[in-house]
Amino acid sequence: KRAENENKIELPLSDAGGITIKVKIIANHQAHPGHPYAMTFRARDDYFTVYEETWFSTGAGQVRKHGEPLTPSLPLRTVSPFEFSHAAQLLALCRRNGLSVAALMMKNELCRHSPQTLQNYLAQIWDVMQQAVYRGLHTEGVLPGPYQVPRRACALHKTLQANRSASDFLTALNWVNAFAIAVSEENASGGQIVTAPTNGACGIIPAALCWYDKFVTPLEPGALTRFFLTAAAIAMLFKQNASILGSEVGCQGEIGVACSMAAAGLAELMGASVEQTLSAAEIAMEHHLGLTCDPLGGQVQIPCIERNAISAVKAINAATMAMSRVSEPCISLDEIIAAMYETGKDMSAKYRETYHGSLGKIQPRKRG
Repeated sequence: KRAENENKIELPLSDAGGITIKVKIIANHQAHPGHPYAMTFRARDDYFTVYEETWFSTGAGQVRKHGEPLTPSLPLRTVSPFEFSHAAQLLALCRRNGLSVAALMMKNELCRHSPQTLQNYLAQIWDVMQQAVYRGLHTEGVLPGPYQVPRRACALHKTLQANRSASDFLTALNWVNAFAIAVSEENASGGQIVTAPTNGACGIIPAALCWYDKFVTPLEPGALTRFFLTAAAIAMLFKQNASILGSEVGCQGEIGVACSMAAAGLAELMGASVEQTLSAAEIAMEHHLGLTCDPLGGQVQIPCIERNAISAVKAINAATMAMSRVSEPCISLDEIIAAMYETGKDMSAKYRETYHGSLGKIQPRKRG
């Protein structure tokens, strides 16, 4: 923002100092043919461009230089004992080796990390999620941005605390809503959250875990590890075979994938078979097909915050439905991933994070 306002940026070269260069930031509203999230850097002298690079933000904190292959060669990469790129392969490997999805993922991870390192990392992830929930539940006021959207998680939390002894279905439902809204409001206000798999969908997994911890059984480190490893496997399948970006496939790639991750993770904690775990992920995505990404004014607030709450509940329901199913699923996880990707690619650009269609072009009434 400073570079945009002052048209300059300081680059440190050493402890002794650096250089100041002139900059000009140009927002091009035409999508780059290589990727929706693109930034081009041009270095110019007084007359000509002397160097140029374009970089893509491919999701989950990863970037790729234009011209590099989608799957670059990594000669030092550790080979996992159980390689898979599709759900059918994952299922076959689990069956053949008598492993759950979480156990298989654990064996792959132990090729790179010690058990303690992995557990410490996942404990840190859970700690950040819990802190985001706590801050969101205890912070009042309005969210930053032009629409002055009021925070809701704190008020909902106070209502729930006043009826702490209640344990009926609607009370449990409202706790899930409160957890998801709390984290999403933290994201909207610039607070620290966990990308899972994107910032816009960051409230679903924490809400699902908090619900399980409060209403099913207290979470211990082993259960958290199993949940996160299972959710990670589902995220890998979607990222390899479709997309997790709203700019590529609409909100089905963000909220939908988060819901699939949470549903599969919950199923694992509920004692699901591998088939039931993958079915939970499939059910969750099946009911997000076609979901558009059209936040008002580009602010990740409306409908994003409520959408996290709605889909956190969906994740719990998808896991429960998969666990109670006695017939074979008619649609596989691989098929729903392919369907999601096809749907996203067919979706008009107006509904893929451009803010030019549907809710994105509505001008809400300002408060005050």
